[in-house]
Amino acid sequence: MAIEIVIADDHEVVRAGLKTLLAGTDIQIVAEATDGNAAFKLANKHRPNLVLLDVRMPECDGLNCLARIKLDLPNVPVVMFSGFDNPTYVARAVALGAAGYLLKSASRDEIISAIRTAAAGETIWSREELRRVTGALAAPRNGSNGDVPLTKREGEVLKQLAFGLTNKEIAQSLGISYETVKEHVQHILRKVGVSDRTQAAVWAVRKNLV
Repeated sequence: MAIEIVIADDHEVVRAGLKTLLAGTDIQIVAEATDGNAAFKLANKHRPNLVLLDVRMPECDGLNCLARIKLDLPNVPVVMFSGFDNPTYVARAVALGAAGYLLKSASRDEIISAIRTAAAGETIWSREELRRVTGALAAPRNGSNGDVPLTKREGEVLKQLAFGLTNKEIAQSLGISYETVKEHVQHILRKVGVSDRTQAAVWAVRKNLV
């Protein structure tokens, strides 16, 4: 019996590559999307055995799409498929209920095996990946209960940080200096009660700030 999947990636070459890679296997691509909004609609329409989502996409990115799918279709496994080995993305994927996180540099056998495993309802997270984000998923030292008094600008920086942007990218996005971003990030970590950006990103996800 075929494993039906929906794939989402804004690069045509990636989607074409996946079709070629999966040709002749028991994995069938029933629909493809170029952004998270389309992927969410297709997942609801086809109710596939699995959804394979790129992280960075226009309109609605893969992590936001993941959150929507797990809310509406909690039994449909979702695997993130990214070219970025970004610990913040990985932590958010774990927190939002993804079945795993595949890098686009993975081999054909690794991709096929991961899809089959996740479609069967099993996790494909490795011990190493989970160990990397264990600290991020732990409760913060303070601020986990109740509101944290972030300024408006700190809130904007936290959202950008949670989307996986670097300090330089945040500075460009918000039109402020790199040094100012660094200062805001330090204030955020102290106020939230976490020790790194990944933990802050997961905190933001759990507070529904992103």
